[in-house]
Amino acid sequence: MTAEASEAVPRVPLISDDDFALLGLPQRYLLDRARLDERRRALQTATHPDRFAAEGAAAQRMAMQWAVRINEAHRRLKSPLSRAAYLCELRGAPIHAHDNTAMPADFLVQQMQWRESLDDARGLDAVQALADEVRGFEAALERRVAVALDQGAEPVAAVAGHVRAWMFVERFRNDIERRLDTLDPSR
Repeated sequence: MTAEASEAVPRVPLISDDDFALLGLPQRYLLDRARLDERRRALQTATHPDRFAAEGAAAQRMAMQWAVRINEAHRRLKSPLSRAAYLCELRGAPIHAHDNTAMPADFLVQQMQWRESLDDARGLDAVQALADEVRGFEAALERRVAVALDQGAEPVAAVAGHVRAWMFVERFRNDIERRLDTLDPSR
C-alpha cells in the first residue's frame, strides 16, 4: 500500500484508546470544537446499540460501553480545564487535585485577597468588578496553559501546577457567580 493510500484509510479506534485517539483528534490543547462534536456524532452513530439489535445482548452491551466511553471522552475534551488536566496526565504529570494542593505563596495571597474582596463587596458593581478581574486572570492562565501544552513552553510538571491553580480560580469564579445570582436574580 502506498503512503497516500494508507493516509486515506482512517484508523479504527479502540475503546482503550486515549480520548484524542478515540475521537481521531490531535493530542493538543487547542481543539476545533466543531470537529470534536462532529467526531462524537459520527462515532455515536456507528456504535449506537440499536444498530446491533439483531446481533444479541452481548453486542448491545458492547455498544453501550462504546456509547459511555465516547461520551466520557467528549465530556473531558470539550471542557478546556478538563482537557488541560487530561493532557498533563497523558504526559506524565497527573494533577492529583484532591491530594496535591500545593500552590505558590503569591497565588495563595491572591486567593485570600479575592476572598476578602468578595466578603467585603457590598453591591452588584463591586462583585461584578471582582468577577471581571478574576475572569481576566483565568483567561491569562488558560492562555499560558495552552501555550505550554501545545508549544512545550514549560515542563509538564509546571503546567500541572498551573492547571491546579486554574481549578482553584474556577471554583472561586463559581462562588462569585453564585453571589452575583443572589444580587441580580434576573441574570
